[in-house]
Amino acid sequence: MNPYLKRLVWPLGVLVVLIVVNIAITGFDFLIPGVQDGRLNGAFVNILRRSAPLLIIALGMTLVIATKGIDLSVGAVYAIGAAVACQWISGPNENSVGTVLVAVALALAVAAAIGAWNGTMVARFGIQPIVATLILMIAGRGIAQLITGGQIPNVADTSPFVELGRGAILTVPVPIVIAAAVLTALAVLTRRTALGMLLESVGGNPEASRLAGIRAKGITVLVYLVCGLCAGLAGIIGAANLGSADANNGGLWIELDAILAVVIGGTALLGGRFFLLGTTIGVAIIGTLEVTIINVGLSSQWQFTAKAIVVLAVALLQSPEFRAWTLRPLRRTPAVEGTGR
Repeated sequence: MNPYLKRLVWPLGVLVVLIVVNIAITGFDFLIPGVQDGRLNGAFVNILRRSAPLLIIALGMTLVIATKGIDLSVGAVYAIGAAVACQWISGPNENSVGTVLVAVALALAVAAAIGAWNGTMVARFGIQPIVATLILMIAGRGIAQLITGGQIPNVADTSPFVELGRGAILTVPVPIVIAAAVLTALAVLTRRTALGMLLESVGGNPEASRLAGIRAKGITVLVYLVCGLCAGLAGIIGAANLGSADANNGGLWIELDAILAVVIGGTALLGGRFFLLGTTIGVAIIGTLEVTIINVGLSSQWQFTAKAIVVLAVALLQSPEFRAWTLRPLRRTPAVEGTGR
């Protein structure tokens, strides 16, 4: 079996098990979508729609982790992107398409600039990724509060902005369409060009990459920029869905879910090989797991414990050493020739 596909077998198997459990409890309506008010509707479709911001962030995080980095600031950048967009839109011209376009462009530009700053701190100044991004993780929400003046700016339901979170294109919810577009774009850039190989080279051995003539610092800055851009886009979608921007709670702890999704999907935190499709499956597992907890009758307090159990299970199943250890008692010791045993 292709090593890439082999890496996805266990996460995909866990996702299938979760889906089967939900079907057993709620019936096939869990998986089969319907159309309501001009857009696809159903339990699994809603999971995908709610998980779209997390998927976008997790895809950016995958590229960062591929370079042996980490970005803890994505939750704060999510809040900043939402704050910039809603603060610009809220006002007398909030129903103007031009105002919405400018707000989205400005929010994405700010998020990209923050990502580039993180990358510069890591690549140019040699600061450890966890420290460089922890700074903005702490300060970012304060920046978002300064942008909104400590208030929660609201956007009217009549504004075109809310369509980014609640609208549909050919019955498919817009957040799903945007997330699919981001996944497709990153997959093409990393698997149809040399960028993917360069990322794996930088993550596998930065010094050897530098000696081979690869501009490792530039690539590092680029992936952090992309990760910041993804976080800002996710914040825009989240704010559009709610019609407001909450600097305190918007995207809170989403960085942890993003890292979990990347790890579940088979990308190693040590850098090197990365799996965008695996990350997508990881996000689907997290979203489905949250619904499963409710469907089986457990309280929401089980959410973090259940996530930890699933991550542990997938990590152990992906480990050849663990699988060999568990199967060892089932293997018979071969008979030694001539001994009759």
